[in-house]
Amino acid sequence: MDPSGLVFLGLMVVVFYFLLIRPQQRRLKQHQALVGSLKTGDEVVTIGGLYGRVERLDETNVWLEVADATVLRFSRQSISKKIEDEAGEQAGQDADVTDEG
Repeated sequence: MDPSGLVFLGLMVVVFYFLLIRPQQRRLKQHQALVGSLKTGDEVVTIGGLYGRVERLDETNVWLEVADATVLRFSRQSISKKIEDEAGEQAGQDADVTDEG
């Protein structure tokens, strides 16, 4: 293999690192921080799109109240995102409108 081929191969490795590997590592760290910061009362969304409020937690599981007196157990890793207070209030208002029609 000639030197220009090695340079090209090296550049491709660097490009893949900055475009694929590094952003994925950043997302993984953000998700781990999110999962680690969960606390009772947080409004969250699972990776399946289920909205709920954290009822209790342990090292590997989270129990979400998804309706009155309906609590489901999920893996902590299945939590996709937290809903901020303002967004949570808005989501609740949207759900009430949907129930009417």
